[in-house]
Amino acid sequence: MKNTCSFLFLLLISSLTYAQSAKHVLFIGNSYTATNNLPQLVADVAESAGDTLYFDSNAPGGYTFEMHTTNTATINAIAAGTWDYVVLQEQSQIPSFSLDEVETLCFPFAAELDMMIREANVCTETLFFMTWGRKDGDATNCPFWPPVCTYAGMDSLLRERYMMMGADNDAEVSPVGAVWHYIRETHPEIELYVGDGSHPSAAGSYAAACCFYAAIFQEDPTAITYDYTLTAEQAAIIRGAAKTIVFDDLSAWYIGTYFTIPEAGFTSLADAPLTLSFSNTSTDAIRYEWQFGDGITSTEENPSHTYPGIGDYLVSLIAYGCDTLDVFSTMVHLETETNHITDATSGISIYPNPVTDILRIQSARPILSISIFDMMGNRLSVEEMTLQQQAIDVHTLQAGMYLLYIETAQQQTGMYFIKN
Repeated sequence: MKNTCSFLFLLLISSLTYAQSAKHVLFIGNSYTATNNLPQLVADVAESAGDTLYFDSNAPGGYTFEMHTTNTATINAIAAGTWDYVVLQEQSQIPSFSLDEVETLCFPFAAELDMMIREANVCTETLFFMTWGRKDGDATNCPFWPPVCTYAGMDSLLRERYMMMGADNDAEVSPVGAVWHYIRETHPEIELYVGDGSHPSAAGSYAAACCFYAAIFQEDPTAITYDYTLTAEQAAIIRGAAKTIVFDDLSAWYIGTYFTIPEAGFTSLADAPLTLSFSNTSTDAIRYEWQFGDGITSTEENPSHTYPGIGDYLVSLIAYGCDTLDVFSTMVHLETETNHITDATSGISIYPNPVTDILRIQSARPILSISIFDMMGNRLSVEEMTLQQQAIDVHTLQAGMYLLYIETAQQQTGMYFIKN
């Protein structure tokens, strides 16, 4: 049966998962990330909305994913494994190249970085930074690849390829390029570029920051009150764009799509007197805690446990995910048959064994007398019996092993028992 109180606690934890007020984020990129200190700007807008962003970044100018896979600073930062998210931004042109080139120059290294992130911490989310098309297209590569000759052509390819990276790596996408596209169409008076037609202006970086806030905290960016260097009107327009494109349609960018809630479960099997082996059937869990109902716990995935005696025990398994947990509890009943010790010749059984207070004897024939000996051969007690089933109070015995000597009219039988 499901433990109701724990299950309600799970629901409470789940409901808070997307409302955590602090996040740790590592930004990996190049000058698009470094311009206007985008990580700091994301922290500033988050703080104004009541949330906290702790961050680090490595964003050398012109860097590609391939370069980052061998960059010591990048490798060490990812390996720290302390991040809720690692943001990955490719060189601004490469994802818009022909698919054959992108499959050679970009996708394998995106996958390699994603693998590094997951190996460092299975709970860290990879967040791809979808960049934007250049203001008038990519003049450098236009003669060789005409689709990038215009903003629209280059921008659509960047969007397609970043979405492919998200889908291929079970990762989320921060659709900064899509927010820029929306602003360009609805408010062309807001200049998102600096003079080179490539790098972001203050407004462009602010749009990126609002987009990242919505993606990372999964909260409405219109709650942001920090306007940066923009007018209040410009800042409000940009926040509204981030809400429309990102917050109002999180799943379109795979945000939250790959979040899983663990489900706890197990079965048990008696494989020795008083001993149960547990088979863990939980899903989407990364660690476990067992409570066997007798004060003993375990963190093994599939433990075995020996109980002190017969009876009912409430066994609980807590299955932990990255931000949530689930609990499965069930009562296990140890029947007397599970800890009978039976002499095959005489047909006499004693139980429970080990015993704490009362040792019970069951025989097919009337018992004449019972004696208890310690391991030194000293007789400690002798009792005369007449019924087929009897009980002996052994609570005064010290813990240890003893011999029970049973006499019937037909034979004498010796059987060992353990006193707890």
